[in-house]
Amino acid sequence: MSGGPAPRPGPIPAGGEREQSCPLCARELGHIRVTGHHLIPRRYKGKETRLLHAVCHRKIHATFTDQELRDHYNSFERLLAHEDIRVFVEWVRNKPPEFYVPTQMSRRRQDSR
Repeated sequence: MSGGPAPRPGPIPAGGEREQSCPLCARELGHIRVTGHHLIPRRYKGKETRLLHAVCHRKIHATFTDQELRDHYNSFERLLAHEDIRVFVEWVRNKPPEFYVPTQMSRRRQDSR
């Protein structure tokens, strides 16, 4: 599928229940290639995490800076309102839970560096 080791599983959300589906793409999470996403990045003292497929998590961070995540895209509703994320979700939604491909940083994000 892809090179490199699989990302380690992320933390179990508060309440102790493991989510069954990815809050970004709505596919079943499975047990491999699952990571924890801080809705507000850790560098800005974010605590709340949600489990996502690694490919979904990478897409979020390839598309937005930490400051954009903190200020504008700190909920899945807001993430899903962005055109790049909607296109990605449409593309990934029929892939198996363990699907992973490396994600390139978006041109918009590259230009903001």
